[in-house]
Amino acid sequence: MVLAQENDPIATRRATMKAVGEGFYGDIGKMNKGTLPYDQARVTAALNKIVDAAKKMPTLFPDDTKTGGGTHALPAIWDNKPDFLSRWDQLGKDATTALTLVTDADSLKTQSAIVGKNCTNCHEKYRAKLD
Repeated sequence: MVLAQENDPIATRRATMKAVGEGFYGDIGKMNKGTLPYDQARVTAALNKIVDAAKKMPTLFPDDTKTGGGTHALPAIWDNKPDFLSRWDQLGKDATTALTLVTDADSLKTQSAIVGKNCTNCHEKYRAKLD
């Protein structure tokens, strides 16, 4: 499956975003809600997934991946590629900053709100709404 994803940008970006979501909305979300105790190792792992995704994802939107493969990407990505790419850059910067600033549950809430806002803003503009 990994080899197939390497040759399929849509499958790779879907798998990458799924991993980011599991870490951010899973572990970090549960810690923010207080349903999972604060765990620095899990926070670091989740934020590192975001940093890695921010580096990788801009390369996974070639022109021939506008449709197919179950993509939820909107045409606006290709219509405004510089803005789309700058959002990945900002997400990477914010997640990297969070890696250095998050040391406890309170700082996690503050920093995850900043990182999460990046996700929300990009999804609103560049991802089709899911049913």
